[in-house]
This record gives sequence, C-alpha cells and structure tokens, in this order.
Amino acid sequence: MGKINVETCNIEGLKVISPTVFGDKRGYFMETYNRKDFEAVGIDMEFVQDNQSASKKGVLRGLHFQIKYPQDKLVRVVSGEVYDVAVDLRPESETYGKWYGVLLSAENKKQFFIPKNFAHGFIVLSENAEFAYKCTDFYHPNDEGGILWSDPDIGVEWPVPEGMTKGDLIISDKDTKWLGIKNLKR
Repeated sequence: MGKINVETCNIEGLKVISPTVFGDKRGYFMETYNRKDFEAVGIDMEFVQDNQSASKKGVLRGLHFQIKYPQDKLVRVVSGEVYDVAVDLRPESETYGKWYGVLLSAENKKQFFIPKNFAHGFIVLSENAEFAYKCTDFYHPNDEGGILWSDPDIGVEWPVPEGMTKGDLIISDKDTKWLGIKNLKR
C-alpha cells in the first residue's frame, strides 16, 4: 500500500525516507514502516525494539553509539521538530568522521535511516518534540559510547533554536564529558 521515496545522502548507507501520505478533510494516514517497501530500497533488516523519547526546546542528545552491539536505526519525529545528525564511525569508510544532518518534523514526516557504526544525536528546535525510533538490536546498558557533540574535528553545525544561544542548550552531564573522535580506537 505505502511506497516510500528515498533520498540518498553524501555518506554511503544513510537514507532520508519520505512516506506516501494519504490525506483528506479528516486528517491523514501513512505507513511508517512496511518491510516490503524497505527491502525494495535495500533496507533489509529485522527491527527488534522501538523507543520513544520526549524533550523540550534546546535539548541536545548525543552523539551516541553502541560499542559491541551496534544497531541500525530508523528514526522519526512524532510531534515537534528536531535536527538529527549521524557521524560515520566505520573504520574503513572513506567518509569516517564526516557527519550528515536532516530536519525531521511531525510536519514533513521524514524518517532517517542510520546504519550500524554511526554516532547519532539530535537537537530539539520546537517547544517540545517526541522522537521515535526502531533498532535492530536490544539496548545493552553497558555498551554505550559517545563523542563530544561539539568536537571541532567533526564540526557538526548544530542549529540553535530560535531565541536561544549555544550556552542555553540543555545537555546531560554524560554528553558534556565524552571525548573527541581522535580518542576513538579505529
């Protein structure tokens, strides 16, 4: 039923996905995931866990990755707007250390597919946002790694929410203590 439009990114493996939205005066309907449609565009995996978080304006989460149990992720925004970022951590990749960002919102209904071995993070641009994602492995509490969100060697250009400065961003203690990409074993 669904069918999706897939945009490839300048980093191999990353994909921005726009579902077909069926709307009328009552509202809309869309398939957020249809295994056959995803397989047809080369995203053939089994998702085993769905997660959802809520955050307020100026919250920056990331940049996170899994060490021994890497996950493919399919992320989207249920309400609000975020700027979502993936950083290539694949050791042999030509784009190692490069990042790609995309605006995800309830309005544009885009999804972002992030393969294994990428760091991931996002910043909330709207007053509030609900963020949902599918993973191909279960959460392992002692397996989380991270890179400093502001690492100059990566140079992510995080948009600052309207009416705020970088100093106003809300970042967990954990996320302020990660080291830069140069400290990762490649």
